[in-house]
Amino acid sequence: MQERSSVGDLAEQLRRELDRYSHGEKLPSSRALVERFRVSPVTVSRALAQLAAEGLVVTRPGAGAFRAGPRAAAAPAGDTSWQEVSLSADSATELVPRSVDASGVLVSLAAPPPGVIEFNGGYLHPSLQPERAMAAALSRAGRRPGAWGRPPMEGLPELREWFARSIGGAVTAAEVLVTSGGQLALTTALRALAPPGAPVLVESPTYPGMLAIARAAGLRPVPVPVDPDGVRPGLLADAFRATGARVFVCQPLFQNPTGAVLAPGRRAEVLRIAREAGAFVVEDDFVRRLVHEDAGPLPRPLAADDPDGVVVHVCSLTKATSPSFRVSALAARGPVLERLRAIQVVDTFFVPRPLQEAALELVGSPAWPRHLRAISTQLRVRRDAMTAALLGELPELSLPHIPTGGYHLWPRLPDGTGGASPAFGSDQEAALTAAALRAGVAITPGRPYFSAEPPASHLRLSFAAVAGTGEIAEGVRRLRSAFEEVGRPGAA
Repeated sequence: MQERSSVGDLAEQLRRELDRYSHGEKLPSSRALVERFRVSPVTVSRALAQLAAEGLVVTRPGAGAFRAGPRAAAAPAGDTSWQEVSLSADSATELVPRSVDASGVLVSLAAPPPGVIEFNGGYLHPSLQPERAMAAALSRAGRRPGAWGRPPMEGLPELREWFARSIGGAVTAAEVLVTSGGQLALTTALRALAPPGAPVLVESPTYPGMLAIARAAGLRPVPVPVDPDGVRPGLLADAFRATGARVFVCQPLFQNPTGAVLAPGRRAEVLRIAREAGAFVVEDDFVRRLVHEDAGPLPRPLAADDPDGVVVHVCSLTKATSPSFRVSALAARGPVLERLRAIQVVDTFFVPRPLQEAALELVGSPAWPRHLRAISTQLRVRRDAMTAALLGELPELSLPHIPTGGYHLWPRLPDGTGGASPAFGSDQEAALTAAALRAGVAITPGRPYFSAEPPASHLRLSFAAVAGTGEIAEGVRRLRSAFEEVGRPGAA
């Protein structure tokens, strides 16, 4: 956040000074800018690149940066109002309109303003990312023979083998496809398994990005409640019977957002229920590598215990590395694998080979297990810090489950039945989110995690996207201030 802010500040300062130079005149050298503004050479380079992208300066290697020539007059705006009629006419014939609502996803992707503490992030803070190991892996990968050639459509054999061994059981490399990030893998799976207009069973609550994928494909999400032991098998069976659905999407390990782990007694039951319904289970194993050091042994993926091809498994390296390290895998058995492969080839051709080679270099290096151990410790420390801060500053919130994996907590807001605490519905949830941002902390409201009316109001608070425990304590203190603002009579 500091570097991002410095780049923006320097670019703005240079932008204001451009009128001092005539068109084509050379700007001060990078060394002079470093000394004058007391910033790093990287900051200067990025600020100049930003101005070049805006067409304000022209950079010439070895010569420097120059003020660009006069801009051409902007073309008059066209009339796009016809699109409203055209797009609406298309949706009128669809059984389930394909609505693309990215708001639930953007909450965890958009960078907050400078100075705002990021409790809404969905990725590791840069200090937790293996930046040096990734840079070294990418450098080594770029020098591999054939690294810049076209890879096999299904992915590099060695990488597919690594993913297969990570999943375990009888899964083989031949049953794995390398994909570009977990989001695309989920999109491919839903497109392969359900036609437009069909119902798809989802956990409730669940990841908003998955709900957005389903709705964008014209599918109808049907919620199946979860409890601290994961999805409830009886309700899952009822939902299959009532809807005729042929797909159930779940996160059996450290579920987003509840942090629940599917109980041992329910694992076989879920597979049996789906098999009897003639349905697939899409297993989103998104966060297995973000286990906390006090978690104990993890259960195997459902795919490892599935000989009949019920499970389509999705896993990724992204959460444990960087949002830009988008390497993931789809694993499936039987005829569905060919359908998944065909859709991926049509949509993306293949994952860029240099990125696949870099993934192989990273997971095969001594730095990889060291990194996993380090984040395991850090996530436990941060989880405990946030839990303690919430219990101390906001005892009104309920924390029924403290996860031993993942990167967030799922506190429940008071419903007003306990006495003096204000009741929180969806309006107050939104008001608290806005008040928190004014107080300097970005949080995620719970409403987007439900495909139907939520039974209660929640927040999702990330402890992985912040700089450390000090920022966690300060963020909770700011959240306390926002809570008091919303709870005042006449507020919200």
